[in-house]
Amino acid sequence: MREQKPTPRVIWLLAGEASGDVLGARLMQALHAADPHLAFVGVGGARMEALGLQSLFPMHELALMGLVEVLPRLRSLSRRLNEAALDIERRQPTMIVTIDSPGFALRLLKRIRHLDIPRVHYVAPQVWAWREKRVKEFPGLWDRLLCLLPFEAEWFAERGIEAQFVGHPVLQSEADKGDAQRFRTRHDIPEGVPILVLMPGSRRSEVPRLLPVFGQMLTLLKRRLPDIRPVIPVSPIVAPTVRAAVADWPVQPCIVTDLHDKHDAFAAAGAALTKSGTSTLELALARVPMAVTYRVNPLTAFIVRRLIRVPFVAMINLLARRGIVPELLQEKCRPSVLAKTVETLLCDPVVADAQRQAFGDVLAQLRPPPDTPRGGTAADAAAAAILELMNQGPVAA
Repeated sequence: MREQKPTPRVIWLLAGEASGDVLGARLMQALHAADPHLAFVGVGGARMEALGLQSLFPMHELALMGLVEVLPRLRSLSRRLNEAALDIERRQPTMIVTIDSPGFALRLLKRIRHLDIPRVHYVAPQVWAWREKRVKEFPGLWDRLLCLLPFEAEWFAERGIEAQFVGHPVLQSEADKGDAQRFRTRHDIPEGVPILVLMPGSRRSEVPRLLPVFGQMLTLLKRRLPDIRPVIPVSPIVAPTVRAAVADWPVQPCIVTDLHDKHDAFAAAGAALTKSGTSTLELALARVPMAVTYRVNPLTAFIVRRLIRVPFVAMINLLARRGIVPELLQEKCRPSVLAKTVETLLCDPVVADAQRQAFGDVLAQLRPPPDTPRGGTAADAAAAAILELMNQGPVAA
């Protein structure tokens, strides 16, 4: 008699933006290494789809940021929320894992909380930064909360929410493995020509806000550094939007969509100008001196400033508890200010080296717990926590 194959256990995954797609892909690999019989469904991007997930709908439809920016898309987001909830109810998966994207993910978890299915939320909502009162809404939404930042588990525990630190996946990003010479050769950039990395964001809604300012900044910067070569690493989805936006720039940037090429660009760069977020940790891992800048709708900025409860926006500064890198936000996000800051980073080795020396201490905090199984990465730690919960079934909220 032919041996019957075991019925695969199904994990329903949700990733709502590019960083979540990267997290989801690494998590899928770690889970599959631990249990090859697992199957994956849900919503994800190109990296998760490359590992076999068939996305219920295009992930980029969820990649929105800003209070005002989301308003025109509320009807579409509500439709996608219904679609996701119905798919989960129909499939009855073994486990549900939502990754970051709290605006959508927490609404989905609330919608399906009546189902007897274990639920994990991966990447803690940043309520420690603003709108702390939302913590009251969390009990019952998930069975386990997995945190990327070392202080989060204690912060949530003090407020009655159990959480587990699993380490930060940026440490397995290989952002520090780039080859500077390979990048210069591939893109015909002579040795000695200064390279500036510009990171305007991974969302189509972000890019139009920062790129015009970056272009005006380059006009000013070129007067002092005539050979400067800007490089913009973006996802293939956002690349057409970026190409259209930079068509009239005084210095045509090198647009990079390949991950290895991006890391090579980091290795070759003298400085970077980036939005806030995980990109600051990637650049720190690659030891690239940087400044953080951002601009949102003025109404969004007005509301956020009255809600925010942390002294810094850049993750690297929050972890260091001091201003390692400049934060040039909103009204400081001006061409003249950006140009002066970038010139200092490129031309003053004392300033640049001070940043590089501080990066190491911050990144050391992000290592996974020492008892992490298998490969010892953040993804392995997250996979172990998910499998432990899956094997025991739903727990009391």
